[in-house]
Amino acid sequence: MCSPEEATLLRLEEVFLATLARISSLVLQPLLKAAPEPSDPRGRECLRLLQQLHRSFQQLWEVTEESLHSLRERLCPLDSTGLESLLLLRSADHVVQVHVEYIESYTNCMVVQAFQKAAKRRSEYWRDQQKALRQLLSGVGSEGPVGTALVQSLCQPLSHHVQQYVLLLLSLRDTIGKHHPTWELVVHAATLFENLQSFMRQALDQALATQALWHTLSSRQRDVLCTPARRLLQDSQDIPVTVTPLRAERVLLFDDALVLLQGHNISTFDLKLMWVDPAQDRCTFHLLTPEEEFSLCTNDPQGQVVWQWKMTQAVCQALRGKKGFPVLGAGLEPSEPPTCRCVAYTFCAEGRLCQATYEGEWCWGRPHGRGTLKWPDGRHHVGEFCQGLEHGFGIHLVPQASEDKFDCYKCHWWKGSMCGYGICEYSTDEVYKGYFWEGLRHGFGVLESAPQAPQLCKYTGHWERGQRSGYGIEEDGDRGERYIGMWQADQRHGTGVLVTQAGICYQGTFQADKIVGPGILLSEDDSLYEGTFTRHLTLVGKGKVTFPNGFTLEGSFGSGAGRGLHTQGVLDTAALPPDPSSTRRRQLGLGAFPMESRWQGVYGPFQDFVRAGCPGDLQEALLGFHVQNSRELRKSQEYLCCERTQPEDGVGKIEDILDDLLLNREPKALQQCLRKALSNALHPLGKLLRMLMLTFQATYAGIGANKHLQGLAQEEVKQHAQELWAAYRGLLQVALQRKGQAPEKGEDVETRDLQVHALVLPLVLPSFYSELFTLYLLLHEREDSLYSQGIINLSLFPDTKLLEFLDVQKHLWPLKDIKLSTNQGCAESVMEKRDTPWSGISASCQPLNVCRRSSPQWTPRRSWRCWRGHTGKLRPLCHGCWARSTSCPWMTCCHCSSTWCHVPILLRAHPEGRHEAAPLAHPLGFQGTLVAQPFLDKLQNGEGGPGLRRSEHGPWAREQDGPPEAAVGGNGCTVSGRRCCCLGWG
Repeated sequence: MCSPEEATLLRLEEVFLATLARISSLVLQPLLKAAPEPSDPRGRECLRLLQQLHRSFQQLWEVTEESLHSLRERLCPLDSTGLESLLLLRSADHVVQVHVEYIESYTNCMVVQAFQKAAKRRSEYWRDQQKALRQLLSGVGSEGPVGTALVQSLCQPLSHHVQQYVLLLLSLRDTIGKHHPTWELVVHAATLFENLQSFMRQALDQALATQALWHTLSSRQRDVLCTPARRLLQDSQDIPVTVTPLRAERVLLFDDALVLLQGHNISTFDLKLMWVDPAQDRCTFHLLTPEEEFSLCTNDPQGQVVWQWKMTQAVCQALRGKKGFPVLGAGLEPSEPPTCRCVAYTFCAEGRLCQATYEGEWCWGRPHGRGTLKWPDGRHHVGEFCQGLEHGFGIHLVPQASEDKFDCYKCHWWKGSMCGYGICEYSTDEVYKGYFWEGLRHGFGVLESAPQAPQLCKYTGHWERGQRSGYGIEEDGDRGERYIGMWQADQRHGTGVLVTQAGICYQGTFQADKIVGPGILLSEDDSLYEGTFTRHLTLVGKGKVTFPNGFTLEGSFGSGAGRGLHTQGVLDTAALPPDPSSTRRRQLGLGAFPMESRWQGVYGPFQDFVRAGCPGDLQEALLGFHVQNSRELRKSQEYLCCERTQPEDGVGKIEDILDDLLLNREPKALQQCLRKALSNALHPLGKLLRMLMLTFQATYAGIGANKHLQGLAQEEVKQHAQELWAAYRGLLQVALQRKGQAPEKGEDVETRDLQVHALVLPLVLPSFYSELFTLYLLLHEREDSLYSQGIINLSLFPDTKLLEFLDVQKHLWPLKDIKLSTNQGCAESVMEKRDTPWSGISASCQPLNVCRRSSPQWTPRRSWRCWRGHTGKLRPLCHGCWARSTSCPWMTCCHCSSTWCHVPILLRAHPEGRHEAAPLAHPLGFQGTLVAQPFLDKLQNGEGGPGLRRSEHGPWAREQDGPPEAAVGGNGCTVSGRRCCCLGWG
């Protein structure tokens, strides 16, 4: 059953719909009748506003018709729809929004007096319609200007209608009671229309005040400030206020800006970027903007309260982006504006930000948080800000004069300048990876030219105030030189070692980038020169040459154009030959560069990170951030994104890292924990190790692979192991401190050295092994070549001579299976278990026999493969050979694809059919017999073949051509990473 309120509401809608039809025909249609297009901008703007008002009016008409239709369906006896079917209840938000849009369009026309201007074009028509207009209004006398009646006719019926809505909805709420299913809908609708009623009164008051304001301003001020959507909220002529330290004759508070008028000067401040500081006293409060800070002072506390409240509410409304609904200062939004905001702003004041546009987060009038800063000259900065300055990680682009070229700085910033770790790519295609301080390179860093640059150069070392200073390594690809030593003011200065591509190694003193004073030069053939040099390592002045055979030449040296090197001195040939091992193993750089300060620029940031308590926000700035490749770096420049590799599943978070250290303090668990940490590129220890690997490779790889630097490299690895252990101890102390536990006692030197050599050194050696092993091979190259020659000579022995050399007892010789002739071509010796003296040996341990050609000179690139059936036979097969000489003693096993030496004394059968080394600490298996110990002595004494020696690693080994690798061979054995003929490393 329908309530009386619903019937009243139906009649109300019918009357209002008829009123809307009369307003449309009497007012809106005549206002919009075809007329010549206004030529002035103001006239065109008024026409646009009237057209917008007409569209809003049509939406209001349609909503009223829908509401009337829902009421008629509800009151129809044959229809059983519920109360919730009424449009005013089920779509109250939509209905109110339509009313708000109409009021906004109406007040916009009021502010710029669009009705009065349109009425002037047809003044006679409106005078004739004055009586009809006044019939639409209530409480308006018959006398008065036509413009007033025209304006009121478009708003007063709507205001009265909304008032009736509120009364009927409140009455309906009381009638149905709280237990009715639609009670909440009725309450919600009544609340919305009450707010709409307040909004309409407030909007009309603001529009009238704004319309009146324009008459009090000069034409210039009116042209600058007058916009249809702007509303006046407060005027200093109503409540006086003064501004300090700025000067202002008049202060105007609009809904979008605060305006200060001083003569012809107009200062406008965006409310979205204005922060209201609480009152400093009873009459003053402070305002913050991006470029100004000032205070507003009133004559009495009451005026201060009004101004501060209106300023606060205006800022809230401007940030919401709504023009006043809900009512100013009401609604669900907080009455206090947020401290942090996200707005775009262009700076005008002189300074480094002049004409720059910032878009991002703000706090108390300053850029704070993530944002983008753009200058008119093309400079960009994307990243983090703090109190108006670049602070944190950011990408900075600086365009260059040449087209499509720029410098990109992807690094950490501190109070407006680069400070911390960064990666910078310059327009010259040079790349710098390292640390900055106050915008300059400072600390450790690597500067490398592009691969396609005409002059290849790379510097790895320390910087000071933008210049190379301290310990560093420079590689000059153009000259084929590498300098290892001290720098000052961007020049080589102090003790240094110079290594050339030709294998020459020099140690001496540099000053202002030039060689000065005496020095030491070691040539490729181990000749030693002690004396003075020119810049290009030419012998000049007094000096002494010591040749590898012990001869010495002491005198004066010089050179001239076309004359070559000439000398005048004494040649001493009577000296005893020096020990070859000492001559070849002279080491340079030892004691010249203190180990503890050599790479302090790498250790220092980590120590600072630990001393600061391992703060997560400084982890990247001090330890560096991970960039996978140059393509990712280029992408970050082009798209100005700050994407970096983020830890997955918590790996890399400092809290988890410290907790893991506390849980793994036992010896076995600690070893696994350190191994995992050192292999993780996001772990602090892993970052430190990779930085040390970078310096090590820059020093000892390529041109730096010189045998005279092995001692220097060994010192460096030991120092790195000590620093890594100290870093672990520092992290552990921080972890204990965070958990409130007592720190561990300091270690004595003996305990520390034991942990470093027993625990850390084995874990870090694989990282440096490639360079270390190369240096080792170069240092022992001559011994390896002699050993290889000995192997070849042994392989040329006839079978009987070989067995005799091995001191194998003759009754154990398999005479019937060995063809004693050496000129019968290639033959195969076949074992028969039942007929041989070793028939008792298990089948899986049967030894391999070797078939050799009668001719000692074999065809190059000819090697041998073990038959897959493992019957003891060997079959020849053309295969690539690593051997340097034309005589090939190498074979390749077809089962394990291993390369090994065919000389039988170095092999024994593997239980799984593979081949393994026979360490010299154990007897060698040969043909089922045991090699007597005297054989080992013969080999060590050089008998049976020149230069055959026992390897320092245990098994017999020689170097193969090709790069040395620290890997596991095909047979699963590992011996210090060497390519070993008896280990089967392919």
